[in-house]
Amino acid sequence: MTREMICIGCPVGCALTVTERGGEPVVSGNECRTGELYAKDEITNPTRSIAASVKITGGDIPLVSIKTSKPIPKDKIFDFMGEIKKASVAAPVSAGGVIIPNVAGTGADAVATRDVKKI
Repeated sequence: MTREMICIGCPVGCALTVTERGGEPVVSGNECRTGELYAKDEITNPTRSIAASVKITGGDIPLVSIKTSKPIPKDKIFDFMGEIKKASVAAPVSAGGVIIPNVAGTGADAVATRDVKKI
């Protein structure tokens, strides 16, 4: 197996090549340790941070922006978004407040990224 990718661990954006040797990923093309760790994680356990919006009732705006409290497994994104789409929260909401705990069993919370006042 050989896979090529661009590192997003820092602004350099190294062109990485990942090959498998003895069942383990071997990374080349990285200029720093961050690139090696990024590539190995991307091959063995890809995760993503998600930003979205949740409906809000009684607020001065109709949606509150949220983000994941930590990256979630890539294969859980659709489950995560399915729960977010169904959710609704009542105002007021404070930035940093947990809107939905442990969304889709990922261990990540949906956290508000802004304040929403009650009207």
